[in-house]
Amino acid sequence: MSGVVRAASAIILDDRRRVLLVLRGHEPERGRWSVPGGRCEPGETFAEAAAREALEETGLHVEIHEELWVVRIPTGDGRTFEVHDFAATVLGGTLRPGDDADDARWASDEELDALPLTEDLAGHLRRADVFGTRRTN
Repeated sequence: MSGVVRAASAIILDDRRRVLLVLRGHEPERGRWSVPGGRCEPGETFAEAAAREALEETGLHVEIHEELWVVRIPTGDGRTFEVHDFAATVLGGTLRPGDDADDARWASDEELDALPLTEDLAGHLRRADVFGTRRTN
């Protein structure tokens, strides 16, 4: 297998500036906390995929806002995931893990360092200043 796999994620904050995390139930990085996201369906935009994946993995309907960053993740089998991460806000729904998420929770900036996160997730969140703290690590 080779090629680029289009994917998207949603960076969802609550009114206490905590980020919504899901516990990955499948590889890659099974058992690590990440933001809700996944592969784009054929014909789907990155923003549409981020909203759909957020709903499937968390039970929450979200509004997608600006793109925060793009990360390329090699899989080791010749493929590379190109993941577009978007800011998002909750419109409705009830938080519950679903689809390929084993759990879902809100986490503050301070809590991130104690959690097993996907590679450099805390760094991406802090560099994009999603918590409004201007940390750079």
